[in-house]
Amino acid sequence: MPKKLLAEFIGTFWLVLGGCGAAVLATGNLDVGIGWVGVALAFGLTVMTMAYAVGGISGGHFNPAVSLGLMIAGRFDSKDLIPYWVSQVLGGLLAGLVLFVIASGKSGLESLGGFASNGYGAASPEGYGLLSALLCEIVMTAMFIVIILGATSKRVPAGFAPIAIGLGLTLIHLISIPVTNTSVNPARSTGVALFAGGTAMLQLWLFWVAPLIGGALGAYVWKFLDGDSDS
Repeated sequence: MPKKLLAEFIGTFWLVLGGCGAAVLATGNLDVGIGWVGVALAFGLTVMTMAYAVGGISGGHFNPAVSLGLMIAGRFDSKDLIPYWVSQVLGGLLAGLVLFVIASGKSGLESLGGFASNGYGAASPEGYGLLSALLCEIVMTAMFIVIILGATSKRVPAGFAPIAIGLGLTLIHLISIPVTNTSVNPARSTGVALFAGGTAMLQLWLFWVAPLIGGALGAYVWKFLDGDSDS
């Protein structure tokens, strides 16, 4: 278990540092640099690389919503859920700290906007409201869980799951960055919200509630699709 928790910590650290780091350091306000497409790819690449690197140790969750979905689907032991969540959140927080220290080395830290935090209303990249943000995060997380469960089932060739999962997360970001800056991952949201402060912290509840609902929903959808299979 200690090795599994460390793998989850490292994987989540890399996801937040790589994805949010791309948004904060390589784009600024997303009008220059790599843009939304680049940020979407960065998140997808972090998950894919860590799934190959440490997925064989911990299962490669790196996301409390994923752990919940896998538990509901019968792929993960419920007694390990809280330890995984703690490791994931701590990994995200360390990444947020490292990113904050790096970003602080440049004058004009305030120009970094919301520090890649998630939000709705005035905190949404394109001004989407609470209902839009809630629905978007639930649906995107649910589909992410379906992708994960399907790609890792015994019905498909082994070894390719990280590619499908990474591309799935990339697509999710391409769709939803304008709405919420894309969470689908409470650990990712928490890791930067603490350093963004203000509105990011006040709205953080949504980026726990919606992904967890979505994770559960995706698991139940997959269980219905998968029937009585042991995959």
